[in-house]
Amino acid sequence: VQLQASGGGLVQAGGSLRLSCAASGRTFSTYAMGWFRQAPGKEREFVAAIRWNGAGTYYADSVKGRFTISRDNTKNTAYLQMNSLKPEDTAVYYCAAGPRFSVDSYYYFGRRYDYWGQGTQVTVSS
Repeated sequence: VQLQASGGGLVQAGGSLRLSCAASGRTFSTYAMGWFRQAPGKEREFVAAIRWNGAGTYYADSVKGRFTISRDNTKNTAYLQMNSLKPEDTAVYYCAAGPRFSVDSYYYFGRRYDYWGQGTQVTVSS
């Protein structure tokens, strides 16, 4: 699976962005999808994830209530709707694909994912 993230940009605090992650191949619907981010000088961190069928979603505490992950398996695309953005959301955002995790906690760990996109920069100005 090849992943292409897009939709990043510069936005003022309080604004919104929607990230997209387009996947190649016909097996997209079998993969769990996740979004991670990495700010300068910081480690990569989990943002959100969604089950292969969209039946379950997972969020980092820092984005709950502001970000929404979704997917459209007919378009081989996953999305991250980001509202009420804060300067601390500034980072490079990466999408990732992984197997159908049997344990909920696996969704939160980047090392569990097999495929990664190239990243898209999100910058939130104060």
